[in-house]
Amino acid sequence: MFIREINQEIRYLKGIGPKLSLLFEKLGINTIGELLLYFPRDYLDRTCLDTLKNGPSREKINVIVRIIAHDFIGYGRNKTLKVHVEDDTMRGALVCFGRNFLESVLVPGKSFLITGTFRYKFGDLQSSNFSYEPLEDETPEFSPILPVYALTAGLSQNILRRAIRAALNQFGPGIENEIPCSLMKKYRLMPKAEAVKTLHFPENGDSLKAARNALVYEEFFLLQLIMGRRMHLRRVTRRKRKKIGFILKQKLVKRLPFILTQDQKKAVSDIEQDLFSPYAMSRLLQGDVGCGKTLVAVLTSLAVIESGEQAAFMAPTELLAKQHADNIARLLEPLGVNIAYLSGSVKGAARSRLLSALKSGDIGIVVGTHALFSEDVAFKNLGYVIVDEQHKFGVMQRIMIQKKGESPDLLLMTATPIPRTLTLTAFGDLDTSVINMLPEGRKPVITHLTREGNEHRVYDRIRKELDSGHQVYFVYPLIEESAKSDLKDAIGMFEKLKKEVFKERKLGLIHSRVPEEEKKSIMENFRKKETDIIVATTVVEVGVDVPNANCMVIEHAERFGLSTLHQLRGRVGRGADQSYCFLIYGNNLTEDGIKRLKIMMETTDGFRIAEEDLKIRGPGEILGLKQSGFLKLLVADLIRDQAALSKARQDALAILEDDPGLIKPGNEVLREVLLRAPPFEEELADSG
Repeated sequence: MFIREINQEIRYLKGIGPKLSLLFEKLGINTIGELLLYFPRDYLDRTCLDTLKNGPSREKINVIVRIIAHDFIGYGRNKTLKVHVEDDTMRGALVCFGRNFLESVLVPGKSFLITGTFRYKFGDLQSSNFSYEPLEDETPEFSPILPVYALTAGLSQNILRRAIRAALNQFGPGIENEIPCSLMKKYRLMPKAEAVKTLHFPENGDSLKAARNALVYEEFFLLQLIMGRRMHLRRVTRRKRKKIGFILKQKLVKRLPFILTQDQKKAVSDIEQDLFSPYAMSRLLQGDVGCGKTLVAVLTSLAVIESGEQAAFMAPTELLAKQHADNIARLLEPLGVNIAYLSGSVKGAARSRLLSALKSGDIGIVVGTHALFSEDVAFKNLGYVIVDEQHKFGVMQRIMIQKKGESPDLLLMTATPIPRTLTLTAFGDLDTSVINMLPEGRKPVITHLTREGNEHRVYDRIRKELDSGHQVYFVYPLIEESAKSDLKDAIGMFEKLKKEVFKERKLGLIHSRVPEEEKKSIMENFRKKETDIIVATTVVEVGVDVPNANCMVIEHAERFGLSTLHQLRGRVGRGADQSYCFLIYGNNLTEDGIKRLKIMMETTDGFRIAEEDLKIRGPGEILGLKQSGFLKLLVADLIRDQAALSKARQDALAILEDDPGLIKPGNEVLREVLLRAPPFEEELADSG
């Protein structure tokens, strides 16, 4: 979102000065424009007061409380401030997760207006999701609905409110609309100047809703305009690919011991259509864990190889790349296709021979790690780039491998399902395919929850599965013991499990410090059933495929994100036998930790898990980066505002289809918006 031409430094705003401006900088506010776009995170409606007694029956309440006393719960790094409060009806508590600094703010004896959600927990009426307003700081010059902003030490709500009010009075009337008048009229949107002012200081609920609707639509529209621009920039005309009979694909499909799912067939068809279109493909292939997206990539690569070109398959780790190379070789070498594996550990004469064969065109598909875009790697005719676990690579890395060919087709793959709204924003410039169906015969993994201290029950069940000939993973959050944490670690538990719990079994240990060759050897032994148990960190989260392993045990499960838990659970359930996932959780559960474990119990659907993960963590965390630039949504919410996103996307793409250069009368402002956006590759490199 932009506010044009308001780049004056905030220190020149009346009432701020050099000292206060340094505090504003901590909030990322350096200019007047950034101040005006620093919207409230909540509101206090002083006209609607409630009581603590009514808290449990309401979604959220505004209540005046007196601070009684402080104490702390938990120990060490988990030590959390608990503030005891009361009103005329009863007592309650404010649990300040991550906000222990409130000890010097919520002082006993003072009264505060609290807005929050109150529920009974451990016998107390508690709120851990609350905002506060000192009653003595009430400012009658503002409306009854007070904006509440995120703060930093040294800044109060009133300082921020006064600064924003001053900025609005001086610069607000000059704020211009940045979307076409036709769309303003079509949706009856509030003018931007009025919407910005109202979002900060609403007179009532209706005006607040109208202001938010206007700014949400504008935010999505401008974002989709940039996404549409990227799509047009990617449409690079190239030579026509040689027509083929898809003979290699037909041969491979006949050799498969199973039938492709409908999702796989649809994805293959969509990708092949792109491969023989006039433009280079840019497609995102989403496949839930175990749904067979790698096979789709292999089948479609055969079309490129049959046409006389080469394919590159890039994976983030040597362990995963080697596994892909072995699996692809088993599928394609009987068809006469030459496969090569390249990583940093391939050196000397072997590397020289491989690079020579790659350059001469003797290799049809090369599988490797970041080593594929090394300076000495050259292809005869690279036509297809496949990137597995695309979020593990930076954007410039993907661009580097593409530059090894002449506008090669690009397929990005992820086994971490992405919610539709997030796909339209972060990947709105890509075509998408989804594989959500499990291969025939696969059974959903059964998930069990176990409280820490009852591990022996899990161990007993694991023994039964081992006695039946199955294999097991144990996953821990730390590599080794830490003085700063009481969490279990992989190295320590490997020794305990080996010497005390499963003395008669063969165990292997894998974590990020284990050399790559040793990792590959350990996993190969596990795959050959020469090892019964793998003890690991999340290094086994991606790509490990051992059908005989049917049990996943995750200790301190509350410390892992939903995506990681889902990926780890996906390491089992790859064979015909019933598989199990045991989530062992600690005693100090946060509200988010409880939500994550409940979701894991309720569903194995990766896309539903992704939607819930979006609600808990937000889009920036799910993408693996804190979003910046146009991807930072200031007002819009990807869950609440899905309808607005769909409308904005349709409108933006329609304008670009009619006027790609935005040079027609009425589109000048949009062209200016695009010119102020970072250049395509530079923007992606900064965020990648």
